[in-house]
This record gives sequence, structure tokens and C-alpha cells, in this order.
Amino acid sequence: MYLADSRSTGSRGTEAAVVPDTRPGRRPAAVPPTVLALGAVSLITDVSSEMVAAVLPLYVVTALGLSPLGFGLLDGINNGVGALVRLAGGHLADRGGRRHKVVAGLGYGLSAVCKPLLLLAHTLPVISAVLAVDRTGKGLRTAPRDAMISLSTEPEHRGRAFGVHRAMDTTGALLGPLVAFAVLRATVDGYDAVFAVSGCVAALGVLVLLLFVPRRVTLADADADAERRPERPPALRDSLALLRRPDLRRLTVCATLLGLTTVSDSFLYLLLQREGNLPAHLFPLLPLGTAAVFLLLAVPLGALADRVDRRRLFLAGHGVLLLGYGVVLSPRHGVPAVIAVLVLHGTFYAATDGVLAAATAGVVPARHQGAGQALVGTAQALARFACSLAFGAAWSLWGERTALAVTAAALAVSAVVASFLLRTADEVSA
Repeated sequence: MYLADSRSTGSRGTEAAVVPDTRPGRRPAAVPPTVLALGAVSLITDVSSEMVAAVLPLYVVTALGLSPLGFGLLDGINNGVGALVRLAGGHLADRGGRRHKVVAGLGYGLSAVCKPLLLLAHTLPVISAVLAVDRTGKGLRTAPRDAMISLSTEPEHRGRAFGVHRAMDTTGALLGPLVAFAVLRATVDGYDAVFAVSGCVAALGVLVLLLFVPRRVTLADADADAERRPERPPALRDSLALLRRPDLRRLTVCATLLGLTTVSDSFLYLLLQREGNLPAHLFPLLPLGTAAVFLLLAVPLGALADRVDRRRLFLAGHGVLLLGYGVVLSPRHGVPAVIAVLVLHGTFYAATDGVLAAATAGVVPARHQGAGQALVGTAQALARFACSLAFGAAWSLWGERTALAVTAAALAVSAVVASFLLRTADEVSA
């Protein structure tokens, strides 16, 4: 296991660190306490975030009367703005291990402040500005958080560790829509009440981070890394130079291609609500199906990723998503089709989210974990931002079914190209 140690960490300071337990007969835990603490923070924060996410599409389309194109812009902000600062967050966190928690804490704090501000937002520009700040917080915290998970976990257990973290995160995603549904049913001004409760929950997540996540993470694979700690912190050009690594470059290209053809959750749920003729008050429950399947499969597929090629499991997950698109486009509608799509959607996330982070950790030096996670995550998020804008425009011009059919065809082509890139990488390494 890993223990929080307040002893000196060397000439660089005496901050608390996460260090391996080297007592005889003890083996490092597959899931260190640092991962569990970060999972608890993510669980609480996701309750807050998913409360808002569960009602936001219906709120802006129904209550505010936005067009699908307007919602595409709003949804694109969710994915795009955070991506613009993700690289900065990862780079800042790499400039000394003690900064991982500081940068992550700043990100969680920004998001917590934004939730109550939605109470004052009733127009597209104001909502867009609030969401931009919220996504800035998410962009800052994501890479440092994933870097802490990578650095505190033995390399052979990273898939499982990320799976456990994502399972805890998804528990929050599962509870968030339930809380939103309960608040909507119990209050008169339902949307405002959801935003207020969400802000309180987000503040609790920040408090747990401050109290239970160690301030400094020691490299669990420092010996395997075979790199001495440099005298100077990594510069920004060092972080960007990571793309010169062939394995990381190919992984980034694959994540970008597949992200360009991944319809956002909000659009998919709107499609399901319309195709399945579901009552509006049931809309916040749709994410529950995805979250429940993700929760059940995150740890098993994370453990599987430790035994097989993580990149190919990531690719297979997008194949599952393509099947989900096919079900939506099929002539069979109703509750069974909705359930099938949600099962496939949850499986897609379980096979891709934490698996991509674990795959990235395996091809990046330990001292650049934050920047490496940020590079791949930024590329994927920007690609999904572009997909949201394009899908919203296509929906407005051609209708939802044609827009989804074009996206599905593009996803199939992207999967073939990504498979070729991975095969080429295997041949080069051989």
C-alpha cells in the first residue's frame, strides 16, 4: 500500500508525500489510497456536475427556446473551453510534484463557484460565459488529477486504478441525475433549486480534496523510469515536444479522429427522448442508464486493459458506440431500443475513458505525466467540441436522423484509419 509520509522528501521540501510501503512481505496495493481519495472527490463533484448536465439540455431548449444550433454552440463550450486550458494545467502541475494538488484544487474551486451563478443566467451569452469558467476549472483539474493517479500507481496496475477512479466518478454521475430528478419533482422553481443544491455539493468536493488528498505524490515507477529529476522544472516547450514520441503522437491522432465523430451525451439523450417519445420529466433519468453500465464495467474493463493492448480496447469501445448509433437509426423505437442504446453507451465509456488515460501514462515519462495526459485529453476534447458544433449545424440543416447517419459513417471511417495507425505502431515496435 501507499502511506502518507510527513518526513522530509529531500532538498526540495518537507511536504507530505505518497511513498511506497516497503515493509517485508508487503506488496504495493493495486489501488493506492491516493486514488481512492481522488475518486471520492470526483464522486462528489460529479454529483454536482451531473445535476446540472441532466437538466441543462431541456432547460436551454425548452425553457429558453434555443435552437439545436444554439445548443450545439453551448454544448461545444462544455468540451472546447476546458480543452484550451488543459495543457496549461498539466504543464503547471509538472513543474514540481507538489503542484498537482494545487492546480487540481484551483480547478475544482472554479467549478464550484460557477454552479450558483447559473441562477443568474437566463440568456445564451451569460450561460455560455458561466459554462466557460466552469469548463476552465475542469480543464485545469483533469490532467493533474490523472497524473496523480498515474504517479501513485504501479505501471502494471494503472488500468485497474483508473477503472476504480472512473467507477467512483460514475457513481456520482449516477446519483447526480437522481438528485436533480428529485429536486425537480419536489420544488416549484425546479431549475433554480437544482443549480443551488449543485453549488453546495461542489463545495463539499473541494473540502474533501483539501483534507484527504496528499499534497505531494512520489513517483511509483521512479526506478523503472530511469530518469533523474532535472535541476530545472520542465519548460512548456518540453511538454509540447512530447508529441515527437511516435507512440504518443499516434495515440493522440487516434483520439482526435475518433473524437471528431463522437456525438456528445446531451445530443444523444435528446435524440433518444425524441425517437422514444419519452415524457420530458423522464429526460434527467436517461444518463442513469449510461452511468449504471459504466459503473458496472469500469473496473473489469480497466483490469482487462492491464492484460491486453489498452489502445485496441480503446478502439473497440468506439466500435460499441457505432453499434449504439445503429440502434438509434434503426426503425425499432420504444423503451427496449432506449435501454439498448444506454447499455452500449455505458460500455463505450467503460472501454475508453480510463483506458485512454492508462494508455497515455504508459508512453509518457513520469516527470511529464501531467503534460502528456493534457496533450491527449486536449486533442480529444477539441475534436469533440468541433463535433458538437458540426452536429448541431447538421441537425438544423438536415434533421437529427440524417445528421446522426453522417456521423456514424464518419466514425466507421475514423475507426478504420485508427486501426491502421495502431497496426503500424505495432509493426514499428516489433
